[in-house]
Amino acid sequence: MKRAALIIGLLLVPIGWALSPLGMSGHMAGHMIAVAVAAPLLAYAARDTIADPARRSPRIVTPMAMMLLELLTVWGWHLPALRSAADSHALFAVIEQASFLAAGFLLWSAAIHSPARASGIGALLLTSMHMTLLGVLIGLAPRPLYHGMDHAHGLDPLGDQQLGGVVMLVIGGASYLIGGLGLLATLLREERSTAT
Repeated sequence: MKRAALIIGLLLVPIGWALSPLGMSGHMAGHMIAVAVAAPLLAYAARDTIADPARRSPRIVTPMAMMLLELLTVWGWHLPALRSAADSHALFAVIEQASFLAAGFLLWSAAIHSPARASGIGALLLTSMHMTLLGVLIGLAPRPLYHGMDHAHGLDPLGDQQLGGVVMLVIGGASYLIGGLGLLATLLREERSTAT
C-alpha cells in the first residue's frame, strides 16, 4: 500500500507542475495537487521510515506548527505581489511549487504520525477551513486579483479566477476535511477497541 502511495504521489507532482501555467484555474489545480493530493500520499508512504520528518523531529514537526507553516505558505503565495513574482520568474515558480509540496508533506506527516491524534485531527480540520476561506475569497472577489497571468479555457480573467477559487475550495477543503475525519474515525476505533 505504501509503495502504491509513493508511486502515485511522485507521478502527481509533475502533473501538478504541468497544470500550473494553464491560467489561474490550472495554477490552482497544480497547487492543490501538490499540497492536498500528492503530499498526503507521500507522507503516508514515508510514515515510520527514515524519510518521515515527524519521526525524525517530533518536537519540531508537530501538527499545529506545521498547520501554521502551511497556512503561511498557501496564503503568502496568494498575495498579489508574490503571485506576480511567481508568474514572472521561473525560479520563483519553482520555489512556490516546491514550498507547497514541502509544507503539505510536513503537515500531513505531522498529522499522521502524531501520538496526540486530536492534535493531528485539529490541524487538518483547521487547514480545511482556511483552504475553504481562501478559495471563497478568491472565487468571490469582484475583480481579478492577479494580473499578467495567462487565462485558460478561453475564460476572461475574472471567470478563470472564479474557477480557480472553486478548484481550491473543492480540492483543498475536501482533502483536509476527509483526512481529519479519517483520523477521527481511526481514533474512535482505537478507543472502542481499548474500551472492550
